[in-house]
Amino acid sequence: MGSVWIKYPTLIGTNYWLLYCVFFRLFSVVFTGIPDAVDDSVEGGVNKIESVEKTVNCFGIKEVSAVDPSLSQCVKLCDSEPLALHSEGDVVIGGVFPLHYVASNPHFDHRAFRWMMTMVFAVEEINRNSTLLPDVTLGYRIMDSCDHVHTSLRAFLSLEIGTSQSESSSCLSGSPVPAVIGLASSSPTRAVAHTLGPFNIPLVSYFATCTCLTDKHMYPSFLRTVPSDFFQVRGLVQLVTFLGWLWVGTIGTTDDYSHYGIQAFSNQFRQQGGCVAFHLTIPKSPTVEEIQDMADKLQSSTAHVVVVFATEGQLLDLLLEVSASRNVTGIQCVASEAWVTASLLTSPHFHSLLEGTLGFSFPGVWIPGLKDFLLNVRPSPRPGMEFVNMFWEEHFIVGPTLLLCTGSEDLRYADSSYTDVSQVRISYNVYKAVYAIAHALHNLLNCDSAGLGKKCGKHKSFTSEQLLHHLKSVNFTNQFDEKIYFDSSGEPVPLYDIINWQKDSKDEIRFTKVGSYDGSAPLGQQLKIEQSTIVWTEGQSQVPVSQCSAPCPPGSRQARRPREPHCCFDCLPCADGEISNQTGSTECTKCPEYYWSDRERVKCVVGVEEFLSFYETMGIILVALTVLGVVLTAIIFIVFHRFRSTPIVKANNSEISFLLLLSLKLCFLCSLVFIGQPSLWTCRLRQAAFGISFVLCLSCLLVKTIVVLLAFRANSPGSRSLKLFGPSQQRTLILCTTAPQICLCAGWLLGAPPFPFRNPTYQIIVECKEPWPPGFYLVLGYIGLLAFICLLLAFLGRKLPDTFNEARLITFSMLIFWAVWISFIPAYVSSPGKFSVAVEIFAILASSFGLLLCIFLPKCYIILMRPERNVKKGITGKYPR
Repeated sequence: MGSVWIKYPTLIGTNYWLLYCVFFRLFSVVFTGIPDAVDDSVEGGVNKIESVEKTVNCFGIKEVSAVDPSLSQCVKLCDSEPLALHSEGDVVIGGVFPLHYVASNPHFDHRAFRWMMTMVFAVEEINRNSTLLPDVTLGYRIMDSCDHVHTSLRAFLSLEIGTSQSESSSCLSGSPVPAVIGLASSSPTRAVAHTLGPFNIPLVSYFATCTCLTDKHMYPSFLRTVPSDFFQVRGLVQLVTFLGWLWVGTIGTTDDYSHYGIQAFSNQFRQQGGCVAFHLTIPKSPTVEEIQDMADKLQSSTAHVVVVFATEGQLLDLLLEVSASRNVTGIQCVASEAWVTASLLTSPHFHSLLEGTLGFSFPGVWIPGLKDFLLNVRPSPRPGMEFVNMFWEEHFIVGPTLLLCTGSEDLRYADSSYTDVSQVRISYNVYKAVYAIAHALHNLLNCDSAGLGKKCGKHKSFTSEQLLHHLKSVNFTNQFDEKIYFDSSGEPVPLYDIINWQKDSKDEIRFTKVGSYDGSAPLGQQLKIEQSTIVWTEGQSQVPVSQCSAPCPPGSRQARRPREPHCCFDCLPCADGEISNQTGSTECTKCPEYYWSDRERVKCVVGVEEFLSFYETMGIILVALTVLGVVLTAIIFIVFHRFRSTPIVKANNSEISFLLLLSLKLCFLCSLVFIGQPSLWTCRLRQAAFGISFVLCLSCLLVKTIVVLLAFRANSPGSRSLKLFGPSQQRTLILCTTAPQICLCAGWLLGAPPFPFRNPTYQIIVECKEPWPPGFYLVLGYIGLLAFICLLLAFLGRKLPDTFNEARLITFSMLIFWAVWISFIPAYVSSPGKFSVAVEIFAILASSFGLLLCIFLPKCYIILMRPERNVKKGITGKYPR
């Protein structure tokens, strides 16, 4: 039906508002008949009154004296008409203010009463202004919303119907109330704005900041003199991150203002790298258990900064539990504009918790004449003064009965948020809303047209839709040099003051401006804050710290803990060759090539060339072992040469034994090529010398093993095997088994020779780079093949009947050889830089010592210590032991 009225308003004509009033009268009857049908998302908590008893106060006004203590006292005083503060005029402006709110006990909000009286002040000021709306008198009709959806809609319906029933001789009021100023909270505002939208009745809010109200499809007639929470949230995120707080908690309620505000803050805060430690939602009517549970979470959290989107009435119960009952301290509160200037929470009970609170507020001004006007308000038994009487009784009640208030008390001596007008903020928004409507009416009634003699077209008829059109295009500069206009979304310029709760010399909380935020300024210039003037929680002078994990110091990086927010992490030192020179680094930076990290891992320095030097401890030890091996080999060689004519030397083929000792000496000496700074020739020589020396050694062992096996076969009748494997055949076999290794090394060195290389992977290691890695493994594999054949043959001859079994000694030496080189491969691959060279040298020395000691030490023992056994009978086993 609303769409038909909008499309064809002339079809109804003067009956438009009559039908509207009839419709909403019926709606009001139905609505008020369902007292408990309130959605969980609404604010406050007003339910039906269970027992009502009318009494007469000192002003002769009937009022409610007995209600359910959990309910609001915002009810009709009589059955005929709801409470309203009103004044007649040519054009009557509606107003809705939250004079009552619900906590554990209902309260009359002195601050909201000041907002209401500011509207009255602005209307009267305009009526005295000869240049704005000359010859037109503004009136008002103001209702109490109780900060609740149910009562806000009821107040609005009563506002429209009550005005339509009042007598007025002027034709200016084409609608009963052409515009409404209100409301304070977002949920009631959404409900009323949604109702007014189809009828194009302007609703100008002074305190509803929810971003959701920006939707012009849902709320086409909604405007506001307060910025959207979009800008406040963006400013709060900038403020919190600027102060280094990336680990915060949030507290909100179930209403739209809190829901949308907390959601937007959390999303933008996470995008800036922050983490929300916890979120507490205060129910509309919290139980004692719920309050205690929320207090437990707040008290136990590691987050020491809490961002709060709520009103003072909604916070009261929780703050009483946390501050008064538990005396919790050390929490830095960040307040939204809804409660950052709420005097109710400046009580000494909350000083230990709320001192140092920081938050956004609307710019404050001093309105000339407002304080005198507020101080001259007096109660009266006249109809329409009920709100003033309520305020007076609430403010000056001094006994158990209401008969002690006289009405002659002086407000100048009262300490209340009502009389604190040094820097009014919400009141200023109300003031701007009244003037915006007045300027829109001024333009609509052609008050500036020539020929009217500075008078308006008083008899001109207009509709709310016409007023809405002019209100959207209003543009003027007020007496405070602020430009007042609405953008395409009905929003004003987003300006905020940053307020800090500081104690004065009287130990009372004062709201001190410490910065500002301009949402229309370029990014980076929006937030301005004087940090040195801020007093933090508990009166501290240093910025509080709120973090899940302390920032990692330079030289380390963050390592996120599994299943925890990214603000919770451990610190790990940077790896070699990487640095982090800033606190809180998430990654370490790799040093450039040929640069290396210093000991603290905070800067890159020119890399010092490292290699296995002859002068370092490891190099000295390896050289000493090499010299020891060469000396032992030389000693054994001398012993064998000195006793070369004895049976034990002859029986072991002295020629092969001397060649074996020579090859072992080469094995020891080749390890020296691996020590020292690599050069072109040492890189080419080291692997070739290693491979050929060991193959020569194993070839000699192979021949010795075959000789031992054939020697015992020769003892059998008719055996000629040993004669067929004489010295020349033995030399040929050694040459044939060594030649493939020589050819492989020669081809490797000619085709892809190793060369010196500065490896920046592990500091600056100078090493030999092998362009063809398979060459090394082929050399090593051929050595392994010969070792396996030796082990197999020696194992077959381990039980030959010999007093001194050569095959058994070779078997044991081969087992040591295999154990060393099998262990070498994984150690070599996994060792970094010069340590891989040390591992190879150790394997060379260990296997060489194993062969030398296992094969020659027992013989030397017999030669030197048991010469009586160095006879032919002792060797063949015929000599008694």
